[in-house]
Amino acid sequence: MNFTFNNKSITGLLVILPSRKVRFDEELDNYNFPHAKSMKLKLAMGYNTRRIVDDSVCTSDLCVFGLKYLFERGYIDKEEIDALVLVTQSPDYFMPPTSNVIQGILGLKKDMICMDINQGCAGYIIGLMQSFMLLEQTSIKKVALLNADIMSRKVSKRDRNSNPLIGDAASITIVEKNLVDNDIYGNIKMDGRNYSILIIPAGGYKMPSNIETAEMKEDVSGNFRSLDNLVMKGDEVFNFVQREVPPMIEELLETGKASKEEVDYYMFHQPNKFMLNKLADKLEIPHEKMPSNIVENFGNASGVSIPTVICFNLAERLLNETFKLCLAGFGVGLTWASLLLEMGKMKFNKIIDY
Repeated sequence: MNFTFNNKSITGLLVILPSRKVRFDEELDNYNFPHAKSMKLKLAMGYNTRRIVDDSVCTSDLCVFGLKYLFERGYIDKEEIDALVLVTQSPDYFMPPTSNVIQGILGLKKDMICMDINQGCAGYIIGLMQSFMLLEQTSIKKVALLNADIMSRKVSKRDRNSNPLIGDAASITIVEKNLVDNDIYGNIKMDGRNYSILIIPAGGYKMPSNIETAEMKEDVSGNFRSLDNLVMKGDEVFNFVQREVPPMIEELLETGKASKEEVDYYMFHQPNKFMLNKLADKLEIPHEKMPSNIVENFGNASGVSIPTVICFNLAERLLNETFKLCLAGFGVGLTWASLLLEMGKMKFNKIIDY
């Protein structure tokens, strides 16, 4: 499914990272594998340092901290926010929506819309699409898109398949109307038939958490996890990405009438270094145009890895320069989505610690 948006722009980007750092080497004894084999995996996948929240920190805490940072420094006035869109797989509660919780804590105006979206790896792209659509309304001039996940709480510490990857983070993206005649192209595809490739089996109404779902069991690969933990079928995820993402990007570029060479950077979701480098090779894109350095520095915080890779690699350049970017997210759902847009001359673009 293809989309076209006009006269919209991203004017600010803030990433909030937990200050707590966990290093891969420190957790080697957690895994049921020889250290030497784990260290080989570290080099191939790009494991090193990841950021995770303390046990008491929730999604709303990261988002409120980031918004207060912006308010206090005058980057945005709270009265300007007409819509608050939160993309997360780790809400504070089943109900009410966490976006409403954030609105209430910050004392935002009542004449606005709050919205939660349950999406993961492609969630940032979906959140941007929803923000662009909200801006089609005359009453909405500025959207604060929040993307946050604290999935480290749902990963088994004895699962070498997932634990070394997962980090926590939040991002705030300010999206607003502009007077410049610009086009943004997007597409999205979904395949719910393969939903079980990335899943937390227990904890919802289908399989409520209990003593049995909390029991740790060893899988065929030697990893230990319970039904309350994240299950990621790595080989199937890899094959899905290599099979489905390249034709999506080709279709996006064709729709946007852009060549691969015209795109300055391909800022993609960061599953791991190995998968991204293989994807770049499949697309015949130089590795330097598709950065893959987020997992090794911060971990994979699901969809938040996209704003993180933008902030980390372009930093202050986006304050003064403009780049043609291709953004893409792919994973849980299964869902894969992408955007082609110009980004630059922003009011802020930074990473802060919580």
